[in-house]
Order: sequence, then structure tokens, then C-alpha cells
Amino acid sequence: MTEKTTILNLPEDELVHPGNRACAGCGLSIVYRIGLKALGRDTILVVPPSCLTVLQGLYPIAATQLPCLNVTFASTAAAATGVLGALRAQKNKDTIVAAWAGDGGTSDIGLQALSGACERGEDLIFICYDNEAYMNTGVQRSGTTPQGVITTTTPFSGKAQKKKDVPAIIAAHGIDYVATASASYPLDLYDKIVKAKTIKGPKYIHVHTPCPAGWGFDPRYTVKLGKLAVETGLFDLYEIQNGNFALTGASEKLLGKDRKPVTDYLKTQVRFKALSDEQIDNIQKETDAKWAIYNEEKNG
Repeated sequence: MTEKTTILNLPEDELVHPGNRACAGCGLSIVYRIGLKALGRDTILVVPPSCLTVLQGLYPIAATQLPCLNVTFASTAAAATGVLGALRAQKNKDTIVAAWAGDGGTSDIGLQALSGACERGEDLIFICYDNEAYMNTGVQRSGTTPQGVITTTTPFSGKAQKKKDVPAIIAAHGIDYVATASASYPLDLYDKIVKAKTIKGPKYIHVHTPCPAGWGFDPRYTVKLGKLAVETGLFDLYEIQNGNFALTGASEKLLGKDRKPVTDYLKTQVRFKALSDEQIDNIQKETDAKWAIYNEEKNG
């Protein structure tokens, strides 16, 4: 079994400069700092319009120390495929190509290019940081915005549709590695990216990323909130490797144990204020049903 990363053996090399344009308490700033440590210096990033382009800064300003190609919203995975082609032409088999997009640029506008790259078997890592709305342009609903959430385009009763399960969509392509992670469990994220680097073909990692400005909570509670999403069972940490599903980390430890009620998570954020008691009860029932299946599978 591969040794788990701890704060004691996490690489000290920093690939993000101290100054950047992230909002206070930004979950992406945690994900990005740790993610780049895992990817390493021999990496080319491909990034569409998103909060990450703001965090990094536009030319001639750059928060990252890695080469980064800024591309159009819809073309992230296609552009990454082009970078891979250029590296192959140079007989470079070592440099990692990592596409890094928000949920809008992954689950909605960029899904067709990502699907194509997965179907072709392109050797890239695609990381989606999911802050569950189009935050960079003013908090509009996206495909991964949860049901009932208030955004600027669902301002009164909240989003009517359920959250799109992007990891399941990508897993349906039959690729060898799909994983979920959380900004609140950065070492778990680190280990999953390191594992992805050892696997040929497309790899997809979906990262739950709290956003104080878009979700409506005090920036000092970013990590606490992300942990609550996992502790209530609303967001699950797992891997699907060669078609085999397994809960990991903090989610695995919840098997057979009591979870915190979903209200502990929902009540912390302004975006959920339109939820009725009936809707909250339904969310709890759906979460309980999902975890009943997990526990049944564990018990054989």
C-alpha cells in the first residue's frame, strides 16, 4: 500500500507565488497550491476563463510558476490534446499536461471537449474545481449547482434541477481513473493527483471547492464547511480505478457510523435559505438512501 502523504512529508517547494488575486477564504487557493505541488514543475497547465484565471492573474502578471495556456471556455480538453500532440512531436513523454477548469467550464460549456478527450484516450489529467456556480461572472447557476440554491439566475425559489453528477458521466466513458476530492482534505487531493500521474490515458479529478462569496458564509469557515459536506455525506470522497468504486479517506471512515445531519451543512450558507423543511427532509432521505447502499456493499 502506498504511504499516505502527511504534513511532514509534503514537498516544501512552492509553485504558487505568495501574492494572488483570490478572494478571502477562497477554497481554490488551497486546491491550487497543493495541486501544483502534486503535479510538479514539469507540467503544462491549460486553463479556460474561470476564477483560476483571476487567481493567476493576466499577462504580464502570474501567480503560478508553471507554463500556462489560457484558452476559450469550450476548448480546455481539446487545447490540452493539442499540447500533448506538440509534446509527442518533440518526443517528450515526461511532461504532464493538466487541464484545470471550474464547474461551468467542465460540466457545461467544456463537457463536449472533455468527453471527446476521454473517448480518444488522451494522456492528460483533468481537474475540475467545483464551487457549484459560475462564480467569476457573478454567481450564475451551473450544471453542478445543487437543487434549491439561490443564484443570480435562480434568485427566488432557487435552482429547480438537481446537481449534475459529472464524475459519474466521465466514469461512464470507461477511463481508468476518476476521483473526487475536497479543498478541506488537501492531502487526500495530493495523493490522488500523484496517483493519476502514474496512470496512462485520461484521468479526471472532481474537487469540491467552497466559495465564501458565492455561497454566503464567513471566509474563515472555508475548511470547516468543506468538511461538513463530507461529514454529512452530501459530498463523497472516492476513487473509481479500472471500474472499481471505493470510498476513500474521511468518507471511508464514515461507513457503518452515524453521519451529521445535512442541516448542519445547509444552515451555514445563505444560498440555501430558500429551502423548505420538506426539501431539506428530502435531501436527508436521499443522502441516507445513498449511504445505505454504501454500507450494504461494505457488508457484502
